[in-house]
Amino acid sequence: MENNDLNFDSRIPLQELNEAVEQLKSELAKVIIGQQNFVELLIVSLLVDGHVLIEGVPGIAKTITAKLFAKTLKTNFSRIQFTPDLMPSDILGTSIFNVKDSDFEFKKGPIFSNIILIDEINRAPAKTQAALFETMEERQATIDGHTYKMAAPFMVLATQNPIEQEGTYALPEAQLDRFLFKIKVGYPSVEEEVLIIQSHHDRKATKPQELIKAILQPKKLQEFKNNVHDVLVEEKIVKYIAEIIAKTRNHPHLYLGASPRASIATLQAAKAFAAISGRDFVIPEDVKKALTPILNHRIILTPEREMEGMTTETVIAMIVESVEIPR
Repeated sequence: MENNDLNFDSRIPLQELNEAVEQLKSELAKVIIGQQNFVELLIVSLLVDGHVLIEGVPGIAKTITAKLFAKTLKTNFSRIQFTPDLMPSDILGTSIFNVKDSDFEFKKGPIFSNIILIDEINRAPAKTQAALFETMEERQATIDGHTYKMAAPFMVLATQNPIEQEGTYALPEAQLDRFLFKIKVGYPSVEEEVLIIQSHHDRKATKPQELIKAILQPKKLQEFKNNVHDVLVEEKIVKYIAEIIAKTRNHPHLYLGASPRASIATLQAAKAFAAISGRDFVIPEDVKKALTPILNHRIILTPEREMEGMTTETVIAMIVESVEIPR
């Protein structure tokens, strides 16, 4: 069914949002082959002010997709490469003595931007990761007793490699909870790999960044965010979300369940999925779409199930299957 068919009695104007989302997708498709789910989750996260953790082995376009996604927005972008010797001041900034004024002045670090790509977030020590806590959750940084607000939009895209363990520091649960989604990026299919090789050959010396145009203004983005807030959620959908999240807390295969922050994240993401589908109301399918990327970094398997090779995705599917779908 076309979006236009769904919009004739919509309480909120969604057509412009739908067109912008399609433009974003087609712009990124000039360079990014496949990865439609990855791109859609980035857009949903942007619409609900969420941060994203991107996990996958090296060389599968995690960083380039994040960079090109930032390029489609008319905002500032900064990239921070996390290393074991990175200090909090390297990302937040530092106070420098100004001889002319005989006073200290604060020089902002690279975190003071709109879209921030943190490459290999699990390479920096806990002290530096902790410096991100306040900025991600409160959208502000407190340095030397002064609080500095982050400009909107503010979105952190962090990548990590799940295979390499040497010289890495596992992210604490409290920080993982700050990410709306954990997107697991896999290898492309053979057909997609052929297209990747071919498009690289066809581009010749042209850099991917040169093919992508900025198409979304911050002011327009704020309008779209307001539209998402207005999406209708019936009480039975709220109850459906609550039941699924509650089941993670007493599931025999899970050592740790999800917090109420996961319930709120599911609600927000479901509203965004509804909006980009051209609907001004949430249906159970929107909730289901949101659950895996929201829960896979918030729940922990019991050691026995982990040793058996069970995955969080399997348990999430089992829980969804066990909860009655509201009609």
